[in-house]
Amino acid sequence: MQREQRFVDADTLAWEAAGEGVKRQIMTFDNDLMMVKVAFETGGIGTLHNHPHTQISYVERGRFEIEIDGTKRELKAGDAYYIPPYVMHGALCLEAGVLVDVFTPMREDFLNHD
Repeated sequence: MQREQRFVDADTLAWEAAGEGVKRQIMTFDNDLMMVKVAFETGGIGTLHNHPHTQISYVERGRFEIEIDGTKRELKAGDAYYIPPYVMHGALCLEAGVLVDVFTPMREDFLNHD
């Protein structure tokens, strides 16, 4: 399952739908770590959910209302946030933008579409 792509040319990678107004691009990963870009249209929603992975996200561009464990904060380009395993979280895109998500371990569920 390890792709271990050392250099990543984003123009060669496919985007996949990840919800209404949301799409994701899996950048690179190995069994322990994964980086994913998530593009949102204004109003796009990352529904509340949790998972067993630790997640750190960076706001590449745009503005988002991020909810973590019931607390909401507005974040802008250059900001970041941390989500421990199994903590409920979600996002509302206030201004079209991109989040860069990093997970450990990697998200096998993003690769298995059967």
